[in-house]
Amino acid sequence: MSATLLTVSTTIQLPVEECWKMYTSPQHIIYWNQASPDWHTPSAENDLTIEGKFNYRMEAKDGSVGFDFCGRFNEIIENELLVYTMDDSRKATVDFESQGNSTIITVDFEAENENSLELQQAGWQAILNSFKNYAEKTNV
Repeated sequence: MSATLLTVSTTIQLPVEECWKMYTSPQHIIYWNQASPDWHTPSAENDLTIEGKFNYRMEAKDGSVGFDFCGRFNEIIENELLVYTMDDSRKATVDFESQGNSTIITVDFEAENENSLELQQAGWQAILNSFKNYAEKTNV
């Protein structure tokens, strides 16, 4: 049985080089990687190399629950593409499409079996929207 592929996307009013830096740098990831204001990412590690590991610690701000979002990079094309496999073997692809002074980011990811497809889609879109909000307010 093949995995269900879900897609989220947004357009950011910044050049692709700035989006790439903020999307991949731990010092930025900790500020945007949450689906809602009651969550945060207190730590992020990112070895941006083929087979390099990433680990973003995601927690409820009240400390009631948390988890490590982690995996390994399979393909990296700077300012264009990230492909990674999460520790649960699901795959994801992040496309960065330059549109001059704006960038379209599209994330395709394999759904997991615990939560509804709608909830997963909404959560990943909320994180991408959080990135957009952070990136457009931050000077790199």
